[in-house]
Amino acid sequence: MPHPVQPPPRVRSSEEEFEPVDALTPTMKCVAVMTGFGAFIASAQATLTKSNIGAFGPFRYFGGTIVQFAALGATYEFTRHASANLRRKHDSYNEAIGGFMGGALLGLRMRTLPAVLGFGSALAVFMTAFDVTGGTLMGPIKDLDVDEYERKEALRANKRRPIQETIDELGEGRGRQPLNRNLSIEALTDTGIFGPGYEERRRQRIRERYGIEIPTTTPS
Repeated sequence: MPHPVQPPPRVRSSEEEFEPVDALTPTMKCVAVMTGFGAFIASAQATLTKSNIGAFGPFRYFGGTIVQFAALGATYEFTRHASANLRRKHDSYNEAIGGFMGGALLGLRMRTLPAVLGFGSALAVFMTAFDVTGGTLMGPIKDLDVDEYERKEALRANKRRPIQETIDELGEGRGRQPLNRNLSIEALTDTGIFGPGYEERRRQRIRERYGIEIPTTTPS
């Protein structure tokens, strides 16, 4: 008996009982990660300079990049958790609010309102879309309790089209090719699309059109 198809990933519902989240701990973790990423970007910028700025050059000349990424991570992470606690909901609006605040912080360096709104809106849309699509770059999380082979077999069984529907749309006998061009019509491969009773209908058509009687082959 095939295993039932694995249900889609559970969508977070605002109707569920809300549990407050700690905003400080994930914020500090995000700051550490974004600081490391900012240091990497600053090091890449330092390698593009024409003069030798030394080992501490990325921190001395491009320290603003590190601070900017750290502030972005802190603003985004703290804002989205604080929003969830204030709204008492876990949904994508928290990602949008956090993304907008983080993007607006990036736009402040340009000191123009369009830059603040543009960066904030862009990051808000990106983070919201990322959350709606599952919040992971590896696709939905698979249930380890479900056998992968049985899950795929169940998906194939559910998506497999009936043979009669395929025959009605494509026609019968398509894909049947001679094994050798010099062989007769009887020497054909069985890789085409065939419905039940195809051989009998084929012999009937050949007999009616060409007057050729094809003997019935019985398995030995």
